[in-house]
Amino acid sequence: MSNMKTGKVKWYNQKKHFGFITGDDGQDIFLHSSDVPPGTELNQGDRVEYEIGTAPKGQKAINVKKLT
Repeated sequence: MSNMKTGKVKWYNQKKHFGFITGDDGQDIFLHSSDVPPGTELNQGDRVEYEIGTAPKGQKAINVKKLT
């Protein structure tokens, strides 16, 4: 069974290297550039697949993959 979730990029700031994803379950989750593959450009509304990991301030998206 996979722990992968899907959702849309709520917003992402390339310069600040972070943003948020709104999961298909309605929950917002933190997204950091270190969890996005190099060369992947994310924009508001992009569909993504991700797993849930832990960060110092709570949960974050990890293993983020942009869907086409």
